[in-house]
Amino acid sequence: MSYRLFGGLWLALPYTVRRFFVRVTNPTFTASAAAVVRNREGKVLLLHHLLRPSGGWGLPGGFLDRGEHPEKAVRRELKEETGIEITDLRLLYTRTIGGHIEIMFSARTEDEPRIMSGEIDQLGWFAFDDIPVELPGDQRRTIGRVLNGEI
Repeated sequence: MSYRLFGGLWLALPYTVRRFFVRVTNPTFTASAAAVVRNREGKVLLLHHLLRPSGGWGLPGGFLDRGEHPEKAVRRELKEETGIEITDLRLLYTRTIGGHIEIMFSARTEDEPRIMSGEIDQLGWFAFDDIPVELPGDQRRTIGRVLNGEI
C-alpha cells in the first residue's frame, strides 16, 4: 500500500478514531513536576510522603493533570500540600524514568509551609548536611547541584 493511499485513508477517518489508534499504538507516559524550594536561609523544603512507592522523604511536587502546564502543576502541588507560594521558578531538567517523565524546577519562597494534605505526614527545612538519609540519591544530587550553583 502506498503512503499516498494510506495517508488518504488515514485522513478520511474521523478524528476520534485516528486519536484512538494513535493512543493504543504508542506508549503512554505519566508526568510529574517537582521543585528544589529554598527559603531565605538557603535551606531546602522536603516532605515526608505517605503515598510514594519508595516511601519517605522527597522534594515537593506531584503528577500533572491532563493538559496542565508543568509550571502550573508544581505551583498547584506546593499550594495544595503546603500552602506556600513560590517565586523565581526555573526549569532545571527533564528526564524519563521508564514510562514516567519528570520535570524538575528550582524555586524560592518567603512563606512558612504547613501540612495541608493527607499525603504528607512531616515536612521541614533542611541544610544540605542535615538531609534525611532516606532521600533518594538522585534528589540529593540535584539539591547539591542547585545549592552549589551548578544548575
